[in-house]
Amino acid sequence: MAAIAANIYNQVYFFATQVDFSAIVNIVTLVSVNIFVSLLAGLLYMLSTSLFKERGVIVFNLAYSMGSFACVMIPIMFTLPLSQPFPELFPGLAVPMVFFPVIAWMTIEPLFPS
Repeated sequence: MAAIAANIYNQVYFFATQVDFSAIVNIVTLVSVNIFVSLLAGLLYMLSTSLFKERGVIVFNLAYSMGSFACVMIPIMFTLPLSQPFPELFPGLAVPMVFFPVIAWMTIEPLFPS
């Protein structure tokens, strides 16, 4: 779900700004990063629910949210190639995408009872 939302946002951002970041952020990159983050989140969820029993979900959601906020710095600190036009628009594309996996998790997780 997060990968689909990221791809849609990528297309909307391109049509809104007419700046192509496909050399840096493409479909393969978006899908692979979202799958990796989601698998890591699943493992951390299993770990937190096994360690903290009743409060495991709360601990996981807090850690996942705080981790997402900390990861906002990654696209801001990313150095773009000099040939890339309008590099100042890259954080506007990448920063919202950082939150897509956590939003997808917190949207879908209540649908599956423990």
